[in-house]
Order: sequence, then structure tokens, then C-alpha cells
Amino acid sequence: MDQKYEALFTPWKVGNVEIKNRIVMCPMGGTSLFGWFELTGCKFDKEAAKLFLERAQNNVGLIIPGIAPLRDTFWGKWLWQNPKMFEDLKEFMEEIHKTGAKLFVQLTAGMGRSWAITELVGPLHKNKFTRALIKPILDTSHELASPSPQPARWAPDIECPEMTVEQIHEIIEAFAKTAKLCMDAGVDGVEVHAVHEGYLLDQFAIEFFNKRTDDYGGSFENRYRFAAEVVAAIKEACGKDFPVSLRYSVESKLKGFAEGIVPGDDAPEMGRNMEESERAAKYLQDAGYDMLNADNGTYDSWYWAHPPMYMPQNCNLEDVAHIKQFVDIPVVCAGRMEPEDAAAAIAEGRIDGMGVARQFLADPAWVTKLLEDRLEDIKPCICCHSGCFNFSSSKGHYNTQDLKDTMGLARCAINAETMQSKKHYIAPAAVPKKIAIIGGGIGGMEAALVCAKRGHTVTLYEKTGSLGGVFIAAAAPSFKEKDRDLIAWYIRELTKYPAIEVKLNTEITDVESLEADEVIVATGAKANRIPVPGVGRAIQAVDFLMGERTVGENVVIIGGGLTGCEIAYELFLQGKKPTIVEMLDDLICTPGICLANTSFLRDFFKANNVPVYLETGVTEIGDFHVSIRDKEGNAQQLKCDSVILSVGYKPDPVAPKSKHVHVIGDAAKVGNLRTVIWQAWDVCMKL
Repeated sequence: MDQKYEALFTPWKVGNVEIKNRIVMCPMGGTSLFGWFELTGCKFDKEAAKLFLERAQNNVGLIIPGIAPLRDTFWGKWLWQNPKMFEDLKEFMEEIHKTGAKLFVQLTAGMGRSWAITELVGPLHKNKFTRALIKPILDTSHELASPSPQPARWAPDIECPEMTVEQIHEIIEAFAKTAKLCMDAGVDGVEVHAVHEGYLLDQFAIEFFNKRTDDYGGSFENRYRFAAEVVAAIKEACGKDFPVSLRYSVESKLKGFAEGIVPGDDAPEMGRNMEESERAAKYLQDAGYDMLNADNGTYDSWYWAHPPMYMPQNCNLEDVAHIKQFVDIPVVCAGRMEPEDAAAAIAEGRIDGMGVARQFLADPAWVTKLLEDRLEDIKPCICCHSGCFNFSSSKGHYNTQDLKDTMGLARCAINAETMQSKKHYIAPAAVPKKIAIIGGGIGGMEAALVCAKRGHTVTLYEKTGSLGGVFIAAAAPSFKEKDRDLIAWYIRELTKYPAIEVKLNTEITDVESLEADEVIVATGAKANRIPVPGVGRAIQAVDFLMGERTVGENVVIIGGGLTGCEIAYELFLQGKKPTIVEMLDDLICTPGICLANTSFLRDFFKANNVPVYLETGVTEIGDFHVSIRDKEGNAQQLKCDSVILSVGYKPDPVAPKSKHVHVIGDAAKVGNLRTVIWQAWDVCMKL
């Protein structure tokens, strides 16, 4: 191991519990050991248990599974009323402890206004009759209950009801009872979720959300009373030596309802600012908490707690390191943490632990690889949230995430096996075959690896001189360093399998000419064009990203989808002046793109006065202007030096699907990295 990482592998203590190293696997939605969004009631989640055991066997120090709701979302049963769950937990903890890892269970009071109400549930809640009808199954008013009446984050036309004092006391009691059952099952500690990310306890703590006039609102002490009484109840039930961690946001980064403060924005903090946080951290420590598991943000500024690739690496480190000066308990920092920087901060005493979440989904063995000086073998998380947490929303829409995705969080776009071990797994092929793969993009490379692992012989054909396909263009912006690392990872992995032959600069136009038992077509898609005068003057997005065309100072981007917005963001970072023209009523309306990612771009453009024209079409592209018309018929010209066209793609398969020809990824239907990788597995497991 490189000495610069040495501080990561030193022991430390939370209360009286010693942890072997400073790497903390942070909680993620969908990884609860007690199940996630089960329609038939919560049950011990064997898939999540398998996930954690594999990570424990790969040298993680402390594991904190995803939120365990104290009260079941469906049917309303309290977790402490399910003794079988804790019997299963006890058996699992015995296996975890054999690895030397420690595990805290995270318990949640609830979401309040941050409950990700869906387009299916929203109308049912808004109608008094249907709300009453479904209440025995799904009590939406309980799920949305907040400190004060206010708009729901995901459904601003729905007002959240005020939580009663009786409900508060019921939750506090449930924390204590559940924590005691966890302790008796051999769990090393619990984590209280959360004065963090704008969840329920955080809504009580933040004056902007809490307008109560009773003992749980108003003064500083009253606003933090709920969280303080929770830890007091747990300590009374479990003893003062049982560790209780607190998930904690140092600053809220809150500009207003559904609007956050992006890096570089000097807008006033409407939530918990640093001055209050200094006081709150000490207050919560004195209340009995043994650790702060910290970052920043609320659901209104979700990109701080769930940083996409646009956020800086180690984005929360300075704020978390600052708050450590005001407490004596250990402080963990999460948020795009890089091992080298985390190790340095730990060695300097600025933080105590490195919090990592989604990298554990992308590569379960990354800690082992770090120990073994195999950094190039670590498959990097690219911060896309496509598989793990693609809660999405745009103007006029609630959470548009597919129900299957809602019930299956914590999967991984680039690791199809994560939380899907029954669906995606490597099994030896019954009959080894010769497989031809056309297209050396991510889908083609993934298919080659799966086939080779199963025992097939693979020839991968790529018409250009480089592997990576259209993902090379996607990885081109300055903030896509992890995407570039992923391409490099795939290229290295291919060299590890003698059964894979790569033929570059080889275009295949006739699949029948290939001497193969099976053919996989992964040739991607081609860019759309729009039928307007002068469209030939525009630069295709891919050509710009590949560096084949340059642009001037003032650039109009036609198309406000993800690619168009990322291009505008990159141009702004380069010091240019982008303008976005989009026909729909919001930017990035495609379902399945996480709100943490999309809200960053929307907030960034607003904070930096990047012109955005919504519900606007293009009527002409001139030499130095773009003519546009809005939905009311108002026309104007936008002066510019260059125009970039980013209006989507259409499949471009070299051959149609047949008995022995399999079409995957964008060549079949335009999607994203997740769709092409998972489709590669779906096809290759059957060959």
C-alpha cells in the first residue's frame, strides 16, 4: 500500500467500539437490511445482506446500511413489532463480525416534506376520498407529516400536514425500542437519520421549515429538541455506552423552496448556516450523540448530499473539517471523497473517517484494491445516479421514477450484479461459442467481458482506432474525469482475457460474413437533425465534444436535454457565453435522470444568469443568429457566433435483430449507460 493512504487504515473508536480502519460505507436508499418499499411488509433483505457481507470481506471498516423506517411505509406496522426481523439480523451480525468489520443500523424518523411522492400516489393523496380509501395500506398524510404545513418538495401543489406532538412522542419511543432490539441482535451501534439533507428531524431543526409555536419550534433548543430527545431515549434503553451516530448536514445550502445554493453562489443561507451549525454540533454532542456522519445540503440542494459529476471532488470536506473544531466526538466526511485527500485530512486531524457510498456499488472490492496498490483495477463510480437513485422530476411533474426502480434502489448502472445477484450473475456457458461483437463502445466492451467470463471466444470489431464509442464524446467535458477513467478501466480489463480479440479500424457491414455462432450489434445511435432553414450551419453535439469543431464566444445550444445542458455548463466553465433553447417546459425532462443531477444544472444556470428559453422552437439558423419563436408566437433573434445542435439520437444498428443476431443499447433503443450495460448482461447470460 502506498504510504499516502496509511492514515485510512489506522484504528479509531466511536464510543467504546473500536473500528479497524477509517473507511465508512455510508447509507444509501435501497440498502436497508429490513427491506425497502416492500408492498407486503418489510422483511430481512438477503440481497442487501449479501451486498454488505461482500464489502465487509473486502476490508471496509464500518458499514452503515440504508435507512430502516421505524414504521413500515405500507400497512403502518412498526419495525419493533417484527421480532423475526431481528432474529435474522442476529445471524447476519455473526457473519459480519467474522470479517472484522463493524456495522451500525440507520433508523429513520421519516421524510416529511421530502417524501418522494410519485405521479401515481400524488392524485390519490389530493383527493380526500381516495386518501381515506388507501389509508390502511398507505397513509400518505403520515408519510408527509412535517413540522409545519408547507409545500411538499416533490409535489409543490400538495401541502404537508403538521405533525402532532403525539406522533413525535410515538417516533421517539420507536427509536428507543428499535435500537434496543438492534443492540440485542449484536449490532455495534445505531445511526439516527437525520438532522441531515432536509429529512424530518432536519425540518424540525431548520427555522425556514419549522413554524411551530410549541415545545418543538421557535427557539434553537426547541427546534433541536426532537433530535435531542431521540438520543436520550436510545441511551436510556440501551445504556450510555451503546454508540449512537447522527447523520448531519453542516450547512443546508438552501436558497428557498426547491432551490439550492450551488458552489460559487453567494446567496444568503436560508437554512442552517455555519454559525448555527457550530452551536448545533456541540449541542447534539452534549445531548448524547457519539459521532457525526456529515456532509451538506437538503433535498432543495440535493447535489451537496448526492453530488453529481458537476460538483467538485471532496465538495464537503472544508465545511465538515471546520465543524469538527467544535466537537470532541468523531466526525466522518462524505461527498465525492478521494482517498488521498481523505487520508491527508485524517492524518492532520481535520476529520476522523472517510465516508464513501456509491463507489461501493460500482466496485465491491475497491478497498482491497487500494490496499494492494491496484488503483488502476478500481472500477470508478461516475456519479450518474442512473441505477442507484434515479428519482427524477421536472416542472409540473412529481417523482417520475419507474415503480420498479423505486422498489429496487441501490443498483448500479455500471455494475449489473449489484443488488441484482439473482438476475445478473456469471455462469459457465453450456456450450462455448464464437461470439462476434460489432461496436467497441461501453456496451460492446461489457458484452465482451461477460461472454469471456462465461467461457466464450470473442472477437470485438470497432470501426475507429479507439475503443469507447460515443462515450468518448460523453466523457470529453472537463468535469467528466471519472467517465474517462471508466473507459480506461474497460480497455485494461479486455487485456486480461485471452479469449477476447479486439480488431480496431475494422468496419463490419455484413454480419453474414462473420464466422461466428452469435453476433451482438452494439453500434449505437446517430444524431437527429431538425428541419429548419440553415440547419447545416449548426455543429452536432458529438462533433463539438470530440473537438472536431470549435465554437466562438457566444454559443446557442439547441436542445435542453442532458447533453445540451452539460455542453452549456462546460462552455460556461471555459468562460464562454452559452444560451439554451428548449421546446419543452423545463430542462432535462427525461425520466430516470436523478433530481440531484438535474437540479444542479437548473440552479447553476439560474444563479449564473445563463439565458434559457423554454417552450421555444427554432425557425432559422443564420450565419450569426438563431431565430426563435415561443409558445405565444413571439419571435426574436439570438445573436451568436456558433450554434450547437443537441436534439437527441436515433438507433443505428448495422443489422436487425434475428435468431443469432442480438441488438443492444442505443442500437436497439436510445437510452443511457445503464440500459446498454444491463442489456449486455441480459443478452450475454443467455448465449
